[in-house]
Amino acid sequence: MERLICVLIGYAFGLLQTGYLIGKYYHTDIRQHGSGNAGTTNALRTFGKKAGALTLLGDLFKCVAAVLVAGAIFKSRCPEMLMLLKIYAAAGCVLGHNFPFFLGFKGGKGIAASAGMLVAVDLRVFGICFVVFFALFFTMHYVSVCSLASYITALVCFIVFGQMGLYGMEQPYLTEMYIVVALLAAMAFWRHRENIKRLIAGTENKVFLSSKKKKPE
Repeated sequence: MERLICVLIGYAFGLLQTGYLIGKYYHTDIRQHGSGNAGTTNALRTFGKKAGALTLLGDLFKCVAAVLVAGAIFKSRCPEMLMLLKIYAAAGCVLGHNFPFFLGFKGGKGIAASAGMLVAVDLRVFGICFVVFFALFFTMHYVSVCSLASYITALVCFIVFGQMGLYGMEQPYLTEMYIVVALLAAMAFWRHRENIKRLIAGTENKVFLSSKKKKPE
């Protein structure tokens, strides 16, 4: 029951679609432009750097908020599995972001929300993934590659730190946490399937932070 409650809490926070709301400011549906999703990269390409940054922060901090709320509720009730419950709350937020029911289950790809998960549950993992992301970004400029590589890095970090005993949970809870994070990584790859096809075909678009601001046509 605790797991379901955390997922529902996360899903409710995930429904805050920052990119979609910014699109409404520009009197357009962001999902009708660019890649067709409501995430940070599409906001950057469609509306410019300021909109991209706001979308990133909004989607990141909604996941942080979801994890904090779940943690506050279960801190004293389930201390032995608190980290796992926080991961479930974050997973719910990613699901809400990716599949918002009021937008026909068509949202973003969950990367910014997943970054919020790392900020909220383990800043060490976030720091490592931050370095991986931007090392690849300034080398390749493919956001999809950076995002997916960071997800794999996060999974590896969680497993290593968990087995080192840094999360204070017994092995069954740790294994369950690894499975949830692995499923989130798998979902990220599935959500990026078109990007992967374009990468293989050599047609994936690059992103440069120095690009000029664009406005929707």
